[in-house]
Amino acid sequence: MRDSNARLDRLEELTFFQEERIAALDTALAAQQRQLDKVERELAMALASIRRLRDQLRDVPENTLPPHYMPERW
Repeated sequence: MRDSNARLDRLEELTFFQEERIAALDTALAAQQRQLDKVERELAMALASIRRLRDQLRDVPENTLPPHYMPERW
């Protein structure tokens, strides 16, 4: 009987610590997911900016004179 009680106490102890570990892992996973969501949003904004800049550069001819160049002065 005493051996059974000791085994039951040990199982309850292990269960308690496993529940604590699971709660800690859940907290860490939730924080990591929030961080991942933030990084994904920032990446999407950066890609949108790059695409917008690429579209703006596409409209500019490659061999144009700089804006400060005024041939009428020469």
